Amino acid sequence: MPDSYVIRYGTTRNVGEFTAKGPKEFARNNLVLVRSDRGVEWGTVLCPTTTNTQDYLKSKKPHGKILRDVSSEDHQKLDEIHDSERKEFRGCQEMIRERKLKMDLVDAEHLFGGERIIFYYLAEERVDFRELVKSLAKKYHTRIEMRQIGVRDEAKLLADYGDCGKPVCCNNHLHEMPPVSMKMAKIQKASLDPTKISGRCGRLKCCLRYEYDTYKEYRKDLPPHGSTVVTQQGQGKVIAQEILTQKVTVLFEDRRQMIVDPSEILTVIKGNKKKSTKPENKKENPKNRN
Repeated sequence: MPDSYVIRYGTTRNVGEFTAKGPKEFARNNLVLVRSDRGVEWGTVLCPTTTNTQDYLKSKKPHGKILRDVSSEDHQKLDEIHDSERKEFRGCQEMIRERKLKMDLVDAEHLFGGERIIFYYLAEERVDFRELVKSLAKKYHTRIEMRQIGVRDEAKLLADYGDCGKPVCCNNHLHEMPPVSMKMAKIQKASLDPTKISGRCGRLKCCLRYEYDTYKEYRKDLPPHGSTVVTQQGQGKVIAQEILTQKVTVLFEDRRQMIVDPSEILTVIKGNKKKSTKPENKKENPKNRN
């Protein structure tokens, strides 16, 4: 029987390893109560812990322990907590307005065990919220935590579905949100229209990162854009790369344009250097992969 499981928990959908005691086994998607370093929280079982999951989580020790399966009474209490969160959110917003603090409240998280309330906010500058915390603690009689987040985190908390019609990645399976650059969109020949390559957060979509490494690796086998090549049809210049099909578009000296397979290229002239492009071990075309 597994002695630990990977659990998703908290409003920000944290993922961590939690230990389990006793003969009880927990199946995927089981709803459980866990004790984390923050307190008692509601969680969902993802899978038993393995060496691969530990490497992925980059954690050397468990985040806490599984207490038990949730009960019908727990579901009722969770509904009450969600009602409390809405009231706490409005109460905090009112206090922020009264104090004229330059911060935008995004969400409130009331831990299932009641150990603390976490308020998530956006702010362009440093905010002195010490008096706000004191007032909130006095009003709600629990520990108050103010956590500043970025626009990607805001989407993780509030967004629902992306342009693909599926739940947004940041609120579904992403443990860490990877850096994304315009270079990744260009190499994949994605539209450079900001409205089409931006996610719910207004930043470049995280999914542009997923296939970037594959494109980058297969681009190495093609003559670079702008290089001069000698083919069986004559000499020309590479004006485009078709990375997934492993071909290049060549503009010949007589103004003809042709899509050429690298096997048809005899020589690549890059600057004053020449090199043969006859591959010793040509990589498998990615389109033929299963």
